[in-house]
Amino acid sequence: MYSKQQASQLRKNFWTSFGQYMQPLRNSVDEPVNWLNYKTGIKHLYFRMDADSKHAGIAVEMRHPDPLQQQHYFEKFRQMESLFNQTMGEKWHWQLSVMDEDNKPVSRISTKLTGVNVFNNNDWPAIISFLKQRIIALDAFWNLVKEGFE
Repeated sequence: MYSKQQASQLRKNFWTSFGQYMQPLRNSVDEPVNWLNYKTGIKHLYFRMDADSKHAGIAVEMRHPDPLQQQHYFEKFRQMESLFNQTMGEKWHWQLSVMDEDNKPVSRISTKLTGVNVFNNNDWPAIISFLKQRIIALDAFWNLVKEGFE
C-alpha cells in the first residue's frame, strides 16, 4: 500500500507521462490542444479522464448548476447518440443524473477500462492506449457537434 504522498506522486507521474505522450498530437481540425485539460468551450461541460487502482475512465460531464440546463445538454447529446457511438466506435454508459464525489448532481456519458492500476507502471501502456484512443475520438465528435451547443 502506498502513503497518500506516494500515491499522489505516482498519479502525478502518470499524468505527466500521458501529457508528454499526447502533447505532439493535434486535434481533429489540426490545432494544438491540451489533452489533459481539454477545453470544450461550453461552460459547465467537461471531458474528464481518470485512473486509479482499479480502472481507467473517460467521461463527458455536464455540471450545470441549473438542473434544466444540465438536462438540456444531456438531451442534446442523446439526440446525437448514434453519431456519438459511431465516432467512438463503441457504446458508452449514459447517466442523466448521478451524484458526484461531492454529492452534487452531474450528468455523465462514460466508459471504463477495468483491471488496470495506475500505480503499476506495467499498466500504463494499456491505460494510455485506452485514454488516447477515446479522447481523440471524443475530440473528433465534439468538432462535428460543438456548434449545436453554443
